[in-house]
Amino acid sequence: MTRLRAPAGPVALLLTTCLLGACASTPDNRAAARVAYDPWEPLNRGVYSFNDAADKAILKPIAKGYKAVTPTFARRGISNFYDNLVTPRSALNNLLQGRPGQSFNELARFLINSTLGIGGLIDVAGHSGMQRYDETFAQTLAVWGLPSGPYVMLPFRGPRTLLDVIAMPVDFLTDPLIHYENTSIRDKLLVLSIIDVRTRLLAADRLLEDSSDPYITLRESYLQNREYEIYDGDPPIDDDFYDEFLDEGL
Repeated sequence: MTRLRAPAGPVALLLTTCLLGACASTPDNRAAARVAYDPWEPLNRGVYSFNDAADKAILKPIAKGYKAVTPTFARRGISNFYDNLVTPRSALNNLLQGRPGQSFNELARFLINSTLGIGGLIDVAGHSGMQRYDETFAQTLAVWGLPSGPYVMLPFRGPRTLLDVIAMPVDFLTDPLIHYENTSIRDKLLVLSIIDVRTRLLAADRLLEDSSDPYITLRESYLQNREYEIYDGDPPIDDDFYDEFLDEGL
């Protein structure tokens, strides 16, 4: 399953990141029965409201404008470029999870797309049938058996668990774009990456707009999608729930 990733950035990246989870699955009565560990819910709701307001005021209008003026092929190329950038990080995490074959696959994808794909603008590897195995350090820690901990809503960053927060510095430092020395170009690329992710997630907005409690919808969707990613689509419980929604991702 291909998953979108974005480097850290300002203004409602929180909401865009968690909407990704909402695209992968939609809560229903069975999801409601799965009790999330959310001891900081009052604080989390306040942060969610702040990020939602910031997103509607700033990032969402920018994303809509970007989509309106940028041709589809150009947006796809930009998305491919950013997906390709984090492939070495994914290769490292696959190796740390004891999956050398998938790690090699990610390195091969990176080499093919960086050369034949013109710096990653074209997903040559994907077109040839090579699957993505997108992994983060947070997923690695979970595979190693560390508990997720409480649900956390971070300003400008999105819904997380405490384990995700602990892993954030490693994911940040293993993003190649962060280490690009030309700060002027690097900062512009970081901003564009945020706009790219938000644009790809515009279709997910209705999931929250139609919800009677968007906070709960977002929380359950994020946690379900997180578990799906950790277990590579084969979580140990509620398999029938995930199977019902596998084709609803971005």
